[in-house]
Amino acid sequence: MKASLKQNIIIAVCLLYTLLFIYAATSKLLDFSNFQVQIAQSPLLSAYAGIVAPAVILVEYGIVFLLWKPALRKIGLYLALGLMSAFTIYIYLILNYSDFIPCSCGGILEKMGWTEHFIFNIVFVVLALAALLLSPTPGHKQSWRTILFPLLSVLTGTCLVVVLFLSSEHIIKRENNFTRRFLQHPVLEDKIYDLKFNSYYFAGSHEGKIYLGNYTAPNILTIIDSSFTRTHSRTIKLDVSRQPFRSAKIKVEYPYFFVYDGSLPVVFKGLLDTMEAKKTAMDTYFSQLEIITPNYFAFKTLSNREKTNILGTVALKEVPDVSLHYDLLEKQAHGIFDTDGLLLRDSSRDELIYGYFYRNEFLVMDRSLKLIRRLNTIDTVSRAQVKVRQLPDGTYKMEAPPLQVNKNMTAYNQVLLIQSNLIGRYESREIWENASIVDMYATDEQRYLGSFFINDRGKNKMAQMLLTDRYFYALSGNEILRYRLRNDIGVFQRGKPKNQ
Repeated sequence: MKASLKQNIIIAVCLLYTLLFIYAATSKLLDFSNFQVQIAQSPLLSAYAGIVAPAVILVEYGIVFLLWKPALRKIGLYLALGLMSAFTIYIYLILNYSDFIPCSCGGILEKMGWTEHFIFNIVFVVLALAALLLSPTPGHKQSWRTILFPLLSVLTGTCLVVVLFLSSEHIIKRENNFTRRFLQHPVLEDKIYDLKFNSYYFAGSHEGKIYLGNYTAPNILTIIDSSFTRTHSRTIKLDVSRQPFRSAKIKVEYPYFFVYDGSLPVVFKGLLDTMEAKKTAMDTYFSQLEIITPNYFAFKTLSNREKTNILGTVALKEVPDVSLHYDLLEKQAHGIFDTDGLLLRDSSRDELIYGYFYRNEFLVMDRSLKLIRRLNTIDTVSRAQVKVRQLPDGTYKMEAPPLQVNKNMTAYNQVLLIQSNLIGRYESREIWENASIVDMYATDEQRYLGSFFINDRGKNKMAQMLLTDRYFYALSGNEILRYRLRNDIGVFQRGKPKNQ
């Protein structure tokens, strides 16, 4: 091949790389905040968004500079080959080893899918290799450097991305770097029903039916089918009238329902067929209750002896068998507010979960409250930031508003959803002002699965949420909303969502 033709090919390749990198780097620079957020949402580079985002822009501009300095052009081509190889292996990992497929990047490749990106990058890798092979070598003779150096550029770019991927996965999923990954539409809103009132709460679910209690009408159980086409209310009849309830609640564990108020050491149990409930003594006061079987409950209560929240179980017998577990909830200071949290049950696995409100931890337990594992949320608040003052009468009061980490929670099939109260790195405050953020965790091991957001309904934020085998439900203002799961819960739990 004539020298002039070789030189023209090399110049053409340099020109193509220049157009690509100048456009790409300038687009990123003009919208740097958005680019940094995109990197933060990457399933491979989340932990390094603060470094990778500016580094990529600088490297792209630097390569363009080198390509048009004749003495440095070959170095520029080596770097271009390495960078494009890194981009190519990045897309390969996204397509084959990522927990989810993120949205496509913007700029010149905005209209391409990930497969088209991959092919596009391979073309540019081939172009850079061709330019390097055609570049003159000292003495105008082919040498081992002609093959070795391009190969080293490809291997360097590939190894760099693989190392970043593996270390980022460890940091994001294990070390609480608090960089969220927003999944691509894991839930899709498809049904809304106007309940007329904003005082409803989730009382349970069973085979396509959602059971709702009402704080202002504690003896009414509302049943709505999952298609939101049929709804009806039923009145609960207690065998003892005029109970001094402070805030009675209903919980459904089909075919039974339960009415209780922890300020009284009793629970009313009845069948949904009759809606008649009989009083049963529990011999303990409680603040939260979870039904494990019709005659066996888990609860949270305040220990006067330890001055802290504790968990316990009670078996309903002629003489109730109460078992208290003082070692589960770990005190960090005073023991009352720093151990506060939410007790819930994963009915599909018959496991109990306790999520702290003011620190990044939740417990997974079996039905007898034997601790299976302690796991962490992705934020970094490991100690409850609560200021408490003891009053002369011995009671404790918060001195200042606490930093609440976790709010609402729901669990199903070893997936825990937590409505977070803390903004993560690189996240838009506009989203936080207009939506509720939900983080997803596996409960079988320390693993963060991703996040999504539920948009506010006007001025109303999500008040409660419920996860079932097919749908995610939310209560917001007067409305109940049904969201279709893009993938089944088992797939989410394994961290391998199907691609759309």
